[in-house]
Amino acid sequence: MTAAVAPLVACARHRMLVDGQGVTTLVCFHGCTLRCRWCLNPFTLEPGTKKEMLTARELYERVRIDELYFLATGGGVTFGGGEPLLYSDFLREFRQHCGNDWHLCAETALNVPWEHVAQAADSIDHFYIDCKDTDPGIYRRYTGQDNTRMLDNLRRLLEITAPERITVRVPRIPGFNTEADQLRSRELLQTMGVVDFDLFTYKTGT
Repeated sequence: MTAAVAPLVACARHRMLVDGQGVTTLVCFHGCTLRCRWCLNPFTLEPGTKKEMLTARELYERVRIDELYFLATGGGVTFGGGEPLLYSDFLREFRQHCGNDWHLCAETALNVPWEHVAQAADSIDHFYIDCKDTDPGIYRRYTGQDNTRMLDNLRRLLEITAPERITVRVPRIPGFNTEADQLRSRELLQTMGVVDFDLFTYKTGT
């Protein structure tokens, strides 16, 4: 079987209690299905960004230098981007290399074909889902895409995994939604079975 290869653009070590428990290494992939107006990592979208094509084994060999920290603190690797679930076969292979002792997280907009989500569910310990907003008009204005697939994927993910493994980020985005919109999104997501939320306001500089 051919090893999965993915385009990596960043790898940040020794992150403490940020986007995951314990000490984590953040690995960012290139590419995303959305084009958010206030993208936090625009370099992951730009075609001219320097990318390093690695296999899951090669990444494992690179980050295992911090295994002692991972095991001592219950930490591991957080996959971000860009959209890490576009490389779900890579995530699956990485889990096979690192075993079950590392805590693996994924920061995802969840707006990808379902088969990617289903495959990642077997490899990822915790999902941080950036839902933007549950209102389809607000979501489209901000991301350029429809939110139907994101919401459908979230419903299906909640059917196959424990809700405690999912944190849904519901941002207040100046110029796009209001605090009332933010709370309305939270209420809708609660009816779907979401129990852990991260509510915050984007700092856009405007």
